[in-house]
Amino acid sequence: MRRTITVLCLLMLCSPRTFADVTVAAASDLRPALEQILTMWNTAHPQTPARAVYGSSGRFATQIRNGAPFDLYMSADLAYPQALHEEGLTTGEPRLYATGRLVLWSRTPFNGQLSDLADTDERIAIAQPDHAPYGVRAREALQAAGVWERVESRLVYGESISHAAQMAHSGAAGKALLALSLVNTPEQETVGHWQRIDATMHAPLYQALVITLHGADKPEVEQLADFLLSAEAAAVLTSRGFERPPVIGERAGRPAP
Repeated sequence: MRRTITVLCLLMLCSPRTFADVTVAAASDLRPALEQILTMWNTAHPQTPARAVYGSSGRFATQIRNGAPFDLYMSADLAYPQALHEEGLTTGEPRLYATGRLVLWSRTPFNGQLSDLADTDERIAIAQPDHAPYGVRAREALQAAGVWERVESRLVYGESISHAAQMAHSGAAGKALLALSLVNTPEQETVGHWQRIDATMHAPLYQALVITLHGADKPEVEQLADFLLSAEAAAVLTSRGFERPPVIGERAGRPAP
């Protein structure tokens, strides 16, 4: 019996380290791009698999404050991870990985501008501004176009930008203000019509990632963060409709526009 126990202990000591999965809380505008990026990572690093859960950036920030077991947080707005950093809930300052773009989506061809939405009677889907960065930017753009008060009664809100897209595609709204990354995909080429919204009509969608305290003692989390900021990941993000931030990987509070 003693010999058996000794052999088992030696096997445990000599066996390769067992790595835990890395969990990423990711803004829902990232799904098409991030799934591709994580496939690249998991293929190259089978011992350190990473998976993502998707939702609104604001909801995730609240969950992290409440102890949710996320190792890495990828927000659609720098403000949320910056606030977590200032509260001492991250291992370092946020790092920029992309700039998001807002588009006006329409079920049928539409050659007008945001200001023309006041003259339609269709419902308009946007993400919930209370916790979704794209919802905040949609509100800013509609306000800049001078139509917010005239269309507010016709707005329908998604819990996240992907939920807003689902609402639009299901017929719950004839128009929507969505993330370019969610409509600029092969799967969506035949669904509706879209046009970019002038980026000067709203604050920039600087997107940033940060390592949470839950992932602080996992070297593989830092390695994944570096990969998410790499040229390979940036190429995927660009192909999916994101733009480069002022400086990829920059550790900063609020970069200049």
